[in-house]
Amino acid sequence: QWPSTAPDFGLQARPHTAPFAACPQQLGLYAVLPDAAWVGRMARAGVPTVQLRFKSDDAAAIAREVRAAVEAVAGTEARLFINDHWREAMAAGAYGAHLGQEDLDALSAAEIHALRDSGLRLGVSTHGYAEMLRADAVQPSYIALGAVFPTTLKRMATVPQGMARLAAYVALLRDYPTVAIGGIGPEQFADVLATGVGSIAVVRALVNAPDPEAAAAQLLQAMQKQ
Repeated sequence: QWPSTAPDFGLQARPHTAPFAACPQQLGLYAVLPDAAWVGRMARAGVPTVQLRFKSDDAAAIAREVRAAVEAVAGTEARLFINDHWREAMAAGAYGAHLGQEDLDALSAAEIHALRDSGLRLGVSTHGYAEMLRADAVQPSYIALGAVFPTTLKRMATVPQGMARLAAYVALLRDYPTVAIGGIGPEQFADVLATGVGSIAVVRALVNAPDPEAAAAQLLQAMQKQ
């Protein structure tokens, strides 16, 4: 019989000894957004999980935008993750931080411990099996799996994972909350959700929509068919 359990593939057995703070197994619709104004807008539209992906070389501007994003979700039920800027996320009291593989590799053991001890939830991007093992080693709160489909949003070093690999990885990571990301539009939601993944992340499907609130409502309805 072909191996099918996480330890067979080098993943740690659960429960972990020192995991990051937990988040819900089903993170639902996950909006990746460019600034605090968008974060507030989508949080008020009922999107349950939002990420601030703010790009700047100005440290003061980054700190301001992270604080503004935390303020923007106040009074809503949205969970706010901050992309890359984990120190600012800790300082502002965000729900969590999200790191790519290069950002994760740049952290020292002491920084990983500080991040974990802060109570901040941690999400980690992966683009295939090897990166999945790397993410599992730090026992994050959730693992993002991508890119599922071709995407022009950012340059990818790996080919799209496709549905078969997504389903296989979700099964191996069944004890983790998982997020599918990369080129996923409304027409693919049903097939992606059929893999058992707990969340779908979108960028262009919301920020490029003529009516983002209506688009959010449509995608939220599609998530309910999970």
